[in-house]
Amino acid sequence: MRTQLVSRLLVAAPGIDTLTSLFAIDPFDLPAPARIDYLSALERQMSWLQAMMQRAIVAVAGEEGSKSDGIFTGVDDAEREDVAAALRMSTGTAQIRIDVARTLINHLPNVCSALAMGEISPAHATVIARESASAIRDGMGPAHIYSIEQSALAYAEFHTPTQVANKVRTTIAKLAPEPFEEIAERARDTRRVSCFREVDGLSTIVAILPAEDAQIVMKAIENFIHAQVASESITLGKTTKSDGIETDTGQSKTAGHVSESDSDVAPGQHRSMDMKRADALTSIASWSLQQSTVDVKLHRRPVTVNVTIDLPTLLGLAENPGQLAGYGAIPASVARALASDGKWQRFITDPQTGTLLDYGRESYEPPQALVDFLIARDRTCRFPGCRQSAARADLDHAQSWESGGETSAANLGALCRRHHRLKTHGGWKLVSNADGSCTWTSPLGKIYEVPARPMLEAV
Repeated sequence: MRTQLVSRLLVAAPGIDTLTSLFAIDPFDLPAPARIDYLSALERQMSWLQAMMQRAIVAVAGEEGSKSDGIFTGVDDAEREDVAAALRMSTGTAQIRIDVARTLINHLPNVCSALAMGEISPAHATVIARESASAIRDGMGPAHIYSIEQSALAYAEFHTPTQVANKVRTTIAKLAPEPFEEIAERARDTRRVSCFREVDGLSTIVAILPAEDAQIVMKAIENFIHAQVASESITLGKTTKSDGIETDTGQSKTAGHVSESDSDVAPGQHRSMDMKRADALTSIASWSLQQSTVDVKLHRRPVTVNVTIDLPTLLGLAENPGQLAGYGAIPASVARALASDGKWQRFITDPQTGTLLDYGRESYEPPQALVDFLIARDRTCRFPGCRQSAARADLDHAQSWESGGETSAANLGALCRRHHRLKTHGGWKLVSNADGSCTWTSPLGKIYEVPARPMLEAV
């Protein structure tokens, strides 16, 4: 009975009735084939809900991008922050969601219909919108847009979102080769390098580069590995007698050969080629920092990698995770290793909340001690969801100096340049507290609380 019900729900039109029926079924009570149908039926409901979400985003952000009111604001400044704060996401992600929603609602009605009917997934709809957005902005005609929709929707039935994205790009290139050339040229201006936190003490660095530049980077990494292997082969091929005379041991590797693994390393220390490339990139970047002759300072301090670790863990009496600035929790052993050859600075925190109370030095333009305190306390921009490092942010008076605001820990805090301008010129209001917590009020009157940030917790 339940199996037949799930089969009917799988092909039923998505909507609240279908969703209610699915909710009443426990998938663990179903036989294995019916569980797969149940999963597919839920995916169709998610598509229906996402179609509603696109309309809701456009209702908040507007069908067209807002215009800049001055030199300190840009397109969608206020709308983007409203969506980001309400959905607890970064402003970059919010802008992507807005752009996708506008493209779908304004220009791709057939894709919207397929999404609402559960015929394609939200991921399929997103890639179709993102891949066709540039051509649409460049004035591609309705007939060509319709062709792109039909081609993509037919292809989506049996292909992944990535494959559909490739299909859309190919279709656009065939329908409008000259605009496609222009799109590719403009795309070069979006090149960037980004860092994203991952689990287990790892991060992902993504470099969006022109294809030829990406090849240069990869060739540099491969060349570094070749040079390293060649150096190792010379070292391994020599031994020194007690009288200082070097002789050949016959154990040298072939100079310049890059193997896919290290066969001569200790067990547990095997390095795959991917691991070698990762190590090479870090070594190249470290060498660049060491060779730099320019004294770069942010807030009067040199570029540093900051690690926070409690005293018992530092002494080996506890195994609490450390905090790597810009990342989050790292294992105690890694934190101790990083701290072993670093410069130490004492922090005093509230034993109950972990909130920073004192930077360990006595405290117009804020003095250096206060600057260091604020960067250590806030760690990132204080706008909801923003993770821009405090070391690269402005130190802003919540109540302006001109209106009587003090240069103090209670009134100062880190704001990235975007959110600093948004507060000063964009209608957002900020109330600051001494512990670093603050309250934001949007131009629409929505209130967002940003709590204080305990030193040994990720932000």
